[in-house]
Amino acid sequence: MTKGIMFAEDVHPVSEFRSKAAGFITQVHNTKRPLIITQNGKSAAVLLDVTIYDSMVEKLELLQDVEIGSRQIDEGKGITHSEAHKTIRSKYTK
Repeated sequence: MTKGIMFAEDVHPVSEFRSKAAGFITQVHNTKRPLIITQNGKSAAVLLDVTIYDSMVEKLELLQDVEIGSRQIDEGKGITHSEAHKTIRSKYTK
């Protein structure tokens, strides 16, 4: 996952980002740390390495699936382990 932000190296104003974009992209790729881009002295955007971003999206999707499953169980829509086992066995023993 992402490494901790090093504020001296990983926070830059948008004006500097415009002039050094390629270098910052290389930095993010090599360090695997996000780059915080500021505008008017406030954080405005984050540049992430694509593999880190993909990993974050995958984890978020898994967490959303767990949340949906938990909600369905709370609503009584779940099935017991033995019911699930029977369903799976019947699908694969035909």
